[in-house]
Amino acid sequence: MTTSRDYQSHPLSIACVVAILLCPVFTGCEKESQAIVSIALHPANANILYVATNDAVYKSRDEGQLWERFPSFSARRVTTLAIDPQFPATIYAGTMADAVYKSPDGGQHWLPHNVGLKEHVSFINQFVFHPTDHDQIYAATTVGVFYTKDGGREWEERMAGMKEVHIVVSIAIHPRNPRILYAGTTGGIYRSDSAGMRWKKINNGLIPEQELMGAMALGVNAVVFDVVNPDIVYAGTTKGLFRTATHGEQWERIGQSLPDLFVSSILLDPTQPKTLYIGGPGGVWKSPDSGQTWTASNRGLASLNIRALAMSPRDSRLLYAGTNGSGLYRSTDGGEIWAPLPLKAATANTQ
Repeated sequence: MTTSRDYQSHPLSIACVVAILLCPVFTGCEKESQAIVSIALHPANANILYVATNDAVYKSRDEGQLWERFPSFSARRVTTLAIDPQFPATIYAGTMADAVYKSPDGGQHWLPHNVGLKEHVSFINQFVFHPTDHDQIYAATTVGVFYTKDGGREWEERMAGMKEVHIVVSIAIHPRNPRILYAGTTGGIYRSDSAGMRWKKINNGLIPEQELMGAMALGVNAVVFDVVNPDIVYAGTTKGLFRTATHGEQWERIGQSLPDLFVSSILLDPTQPKTLYIGGPGGVWKSPDSGQTWTASNRGLASLNIRALAMSPRDSRLLYAGTNGSGLYRSTDGGEIWAPLPLKAATANTQ
């Protein structure tokens, strides 16, 4: 098992850490065919899901039993996937050095959607949809936050107030007031109260400013709102798990008992918002009390190096975990037991 301490001492540490921070894909650290870099679940049909590996994008129509592998639509690797929440046949793929692709037909055909994106956008790290208007999308990239109001036909940069930070790793949008956004970066966390038009640094309690000046001092890999009380926000970083109940004005460290500080993914159960899951180099961990106490949820996992977590929007006990070393797993009981889902090809390509 790889830990965050190994990243500091391994000869490939800088490359691996940078890649984990900037995108769900990296080379030289893991076997490509066994790395699940992104998981996207259909919002209404539990049978349908997509995953991206270091090699390809796959789609399953039967809860992961059989898979269709899509022909390569980009010269580069796919780094993140997202499904349009209102029209789920529409899929977005962010790539490494080839920006954004969009499929209108469930992955059968893909077209680039890059107008307005800078040529030097090297990674797309995440897509986040406006809660009521699916054509409004924010993209976290290695050169900042970009926004589209027309489903990706044109993009515009929204970085005012955080020009000193170019690498945006994660974005979260307030579930009730979509003008409020949080951005996790390699320079900490920023908040916008103006739909990304202007940003304010909100690092109190995260890391002292003098430490933040050091290269790779802190990366914010995941930001998640409490859907019941959106004043509460969780942030998973390279140096631990944090929580705020004051709109980010002050952060508190939680999860001190966790065996590894590096947090790559956070899930929050919308039906029981005190229930949290995190993933990272130490496996999957679950908390029933807003992060005060934790238990390991790794039974059945052949690798504890977790790269991606996903929760079914219709059944919060249905979870998926993507690992760096042993592929994709599913749990139907809230993480108590995990079962592997090999990416086996379907015998026929059916629409």
